[in-house]
Amino acid sequence: MKDNQLIYGIRAVLEAIHADQPINKIFIQKGLKGDLFKELETTIRKSGLSSSYVPIEKLNRMTRNNHQGIVAQISPVQFQDFEAMVEKVLSEEKMPFFLLLDQVSDVRNFGAIIRTAECCGVHGIIVPKNGSAPITDDTVKTSAGAVFNVPIAKVDHLKDALFYLQSSGIAITAATEKADDDIYSIGFDQPTAIIMGSEEKGVSPSVLGMVDHRAKLPLLGNIGSLNVSVACGVFLYEVVRQRLK
Repeated sequence: MKDNQLIYGIRAVLEAIHADQPINKIFIQKGLKGDLFKELETTIRKSGLSSSYVPIEKLNRMTRNNHQGIVAQISPVQFQDFEAMVEKVLSEEKMPFFLLLDQVSDVRNFGAIIRTAECCGVHGIIVPKNGSAPITDDTVKTSAGAVFNVPIAKVDHLKDALFYLQSSGIAITAATEKADDDIYSIGFDQPTAIIMGSEEKGVSPSVLGMVDHRAKLPLLGNIGSLNVSVACGVFLYEVVRQRLK
């Protein structure tokens, strides 16, 4: 990891949080103590940022600089304010098209999805702050630079984002193998959001309970599922196909 993607030191990370820097994750040395560290812990918790406690050896591998037991990984892109992003799209687009990712955790899958989303004209991508893949060099590379062209917003809770989208007239379709209908029976000639689930668990049950439609892909072989980035591509291009009619 390049040093220009890192912020290290307790005061430096505190200032970065207060300045709303796009922080992917904060790594904290196990056993760290002190008043300033407690202030940082409180600030991290209130900000809803992702963090983990790690051995000092991991921090030493991340940077050779004096990290004081704290290293923050910053994102190469600035995340959008969710509500502002949605309102901008609603005011500018006749047929809004959003993509939500329910804890897709692999950075390369994330990059591939962003690349396809950009090619399909998705107006915004929405991910939860916790449990989602960070945007790293690998994400940028896999996206072929598309990460700089598609607005991406992080939200505290995906269910709140769903409620906001639905109240704004956006129909939500979840990709799930548990659906009765396949994707080709859903109409996308309306403001639409597609939600894709994590690589291991799919869309969470609490989120599935809120969506307007559930849809699956027909699988004709012996394998029971597709890679999430591939499945996402099929879903997004079905929206494009219907809208190009």
